[in-house]
Amino acid sequence: MWTAIFVGIYIVLTLVIVISIILHGAKPTKSLAWLLAIFAIPVGGIFLYLLFGRNRRKNKLIQLKKDLFNKLPKPNLEQVSTFNGRYRKLMTHCYKTSHFPPTSNNELHLLKDGRTTFEAIFYALENAKVQIHIQYYIFEDGELATKLFKLFKKKIEEGVVIRLIYDGIGSFSLSKKYLNQLVEIGVEVYSFLPFKFGRYFSSLNFRNHRKIIVVDSEVAFTGGINISDKYLKGQIGLGKWHDMHLMLEGPSVNHLDQVFMTDWYLVSTVVLQPLQNIETEVLTISDELVQIVAGGPDDDFPVLEQTYFSMINMAKKYIYITNPYIIPGQSLIRALQTAALSGVDVRLLVSENADNKVVSWAVHSYFELFLKSGIKIYLFPDGFLHSKIMVSDDAISSIGTANLDDRSFEQNYEVNAIMYHKEFAKLLKEDFLQDCIGSNELRYDEFIQRSWGKKLKEGFGKVLSPLF
Repeated sequence: MWTAIFVGIYIVLTLVIVISIILHGAKPTKSLAWLLAIFAIPVGGIFLYLLFGRNRRKNKLIQLKKDLFNKLPKPNLEQVSTFNGRYRKLMTHCYKTSHFPPTSNNELHLLKDGRTTFEAIFYALENAKVQIHIQYYIFEDGELATKLFKLFKKKIEEGVVIRLIYDGIGSFSLSKKYLNQLVEIGVEVYSFLPFKFGRYFSSLNFRNHRKIIVVDSEVAFTGGINISDKYLKGQIGLGKWHDMHLMLEGPSVNHLDQVFMTDWYLVSTVVLQPLQNIETEVLTISDELVQIVAGGPDDDFPVLEQTYFSMINMAKKYIYITNPYIIPGQSLIRALQTAALSGVDVRLLVSENADNKVVSWAVHSYFELFLKSGIKIYLFPDGFLHSKIMVSDDAISSIGTANLDDRSFEQNYEVNAIMYHKEFAKLLKEDFLQDCIGSNELRYDEFIQRSWGKKLKEGFGKVLSPLF
């Protein structure tokens, strides 16, 4: 009897899921893959779908985002008429999807690796007068966390308001003791979709991968570096973590603050008011602009994927990319190949060492396609390279949190800063080329001779890449 009931429930659940995939599946290839998994792996296929494949547009976050958007001033679409120059189309696209215009009169400071970055961050935090907004994907116990706690306590005693968001999965190891201490001293703390068994399936797949600090709406930080001691001490078996961060001053700080305030609403349903009126900002025509681009699973379009796609397609001389997780979809693959075959100098700088072997296999599975089309690939051998950089034509660059994979584009909350800034682009190019000198360049004729064992691992990683 119980067997018949179980089979009946299983059949009904399978039919409901299949119909849902057919009605709401955005990508035919992905929908077909899930249908094959459900029918080929009894019970297990449904379990995997509930864990990784549920339609993101049914998530509660979608409604929260819409509620917030209705409460905030709407973007002025007439603003696009002021965009000009070579990258006008990209500026317009980013404005229409992420709602932040490019702004002038910003100061940019490139911060390479953990020690330099945290020195700048702690200096800014020490000088906070009104409020500190801070959010991280990974926030771990350790020396950095302890130092931050002491600083937070001091600033709260001075009357500074501190708000903190940490991701529920990325910061899963952060101790309850530490969090309780933060609350006790007056820090306002929220977890983004914390791990809870009752809503495990609906929350695991949507992560907040952003790293943002905003101090008094005057100075802000974003990039790839998390709150983790491995950026100072390295990691056993992997070595030193290398990464890039960005410090901003000027109007772009207010836009990063609004990204934080949007996330604050998602975790608390409280609408924060900006310290400065960002609606009064007027775009000054300049060759040195910064545009904040934020994207997440509750957006109508894959904002960061389209941004990267546009930057690649607009490259005329070169485009250099540093990223640890290059697992692109077909659109980015075609864009990179087309650029290289058209004579653009396309180079990828990837860490030779990996923090996840299976993910590394997936990344390597695309190398043969890239090398064959003339894309140059360099493997960085020293520790783990975690930077997310794109620079092109001594004119435009991007620093942020988004990787080149479907998780960043469709399931994570990410934020990048796009710099239409010649001097800054040249600085990033010089740094990229210097890293390439100390890296190992792959050669197509040598790479295709790799063993069948490596090819099998790469294929295995590629098949599993939709789950990453």
